[in-house]
Amino acid sequence: MLYLLAEYFNFEGLFNLVRYQTARAGATLLTALLIGLVIGPRFIAMLRVRQGKGQPIREDGPQTHLAKVGTPTMGGLMILVSLFISLMLWMDLSNPFIWACLAVTGGFGLIGFLDDYDKVSKASHRGVSGKVRLLFEFGVAGIASYIIVSQINTFVYVPFVNDFGIELGPLYYVFAATVIVGAGNAVNLTDGLDGLATMPVIIAAGTFAVIAYLVGRVDYSGYLGIPYVEGAGELAIFCAAIMGAGLAFLWFNAPPAAVFMGDTGSLALGGALGAIAVATHHEIVLAIVGGLFVFEALSVIIQVFWFKRTGRRVFRMAPIHHHFEQLGWSESKVVIRFWIVAIVLALLGLATLKLR
Repeated sequence: MLYLLAEYFNFEGLFNLVRYQTARAGATLLTALLIGLVIGPRFIAMLRVRQGKGQPIREDGPQTHLAKVGTPTMGGLMILVSLFISLMLWMDLSNPFIWACLAVTGGFGLIGFLDDYDKVSKASHRGVSGKVRLLFEFGVAGIASYIIVSQINTFVYVPFVNDFGIELGPLYYVFAATVIVGAGNAVNLTDGLDGLATMPVIIAAGTFAVIAYLVGRVDYSGYLGIPYVEGAGELAIFCAAIMGAGLAFLWFNAPPAAVFMGDTGSLALGGALGAIAVATHHEIVLAIVGGLFVFEALSVIIQVFWFKRTGRRVFRMAPIHHHFEQLGWSESKVVIRFWIVAIVLALLGLATLKLR
C-alpha cells in the first residue's frame, strides 16, 4: 500500500526509499516483528482461555512431552496476522506473484486451522483426514501454480548448471503444485519440538530473500547464470515478512514454549516457501535449503513403508527428531543441532548460485 502511494504521489527525499525493495524488505521484517511481539501476550492468553486443555499430546510419543499438556496451539494465527498486515503495508500489491503466495499462505493456514480446531475440540491428535487435507491443499496449490506459471516459463532449472532447464510443458503445473504441497507438509512434520521448525523456516526464508532479489534483477541473474524472472524481486519482501513474523513467534515459542504454532502456522509457512521457490524457478534448490524438512518427511515415509512391509522400524520413532530424543538427546540439543544443519544447508543452497 505504501509502495503504491509512493508511486502515485511521486514521493521524493526520504519517502523515496519506499520504492527500493531492499528498504521495504527491512521495513517489512521490522513491522512484522513488532506486530508479533505486541499482539503475542494477549493472543496467547486468548488461546489459553478458549482452548482449555490446549493441544492434545500423543500418548505414544516421548514421555518428556507429557509435561507440555495444556500448552495452547494455533499460534500460527499470530504469525499470519503479523505477516499479512506487514505485507499489506509494504508490498507492491499489483504483483501477481504476491497474490499467488498470499493465496497459498492463507489457504494452507485455513486448512491447518481447521485441522487444529478439530484436534482441540475433540481432544484428539488425529485431526482432519489426511486425504481430505491433501485434496484441499492441491486445490489451493493448483490455483497458485496457475497464477505463477502465467508469469514464467515451464522449465525446471538444474542447480550447478549454467542456464540449463528441463521443459515440462503442461506437467509443470502438477510439478509446481506438488512442490508447494510437499513443502507445506514437510514443515508440518518438522514442527514437533519447541522452536524446531520456526528457526529453519526463518533461515530458509532469508536464503530465498537473497535468491528472489537476484532472480528479479537482469544484471545479477545474467552474471550468475540463473533464470531471470521479472517481478520476482518483490518476493524478497514476502520472505522478510516471514522472517519478522517467525522471529516474533520464536520469542514465545522458545523452550519451554508458551504456545505452539500448530498446523495453522507450519502448513502456511511451508506452503509459502514452496510457492516462492516455484515463482523464482528454484524448486530443486528448495530441496537443498530445506533439506532438514525433506529429511524429516522422508523419515516418516521410510518408517511407514518399512513397518508395513516387515513389521519392524528403521527409526526408534518418526519423524526423525523423535528418534534422537529416544537416543537420549535432550530436546534443546536436538533443536539447536538441527538449526545448525539448517544453516549449513542454506549456505549450500546459496553456493549453487555462484557455482553455475
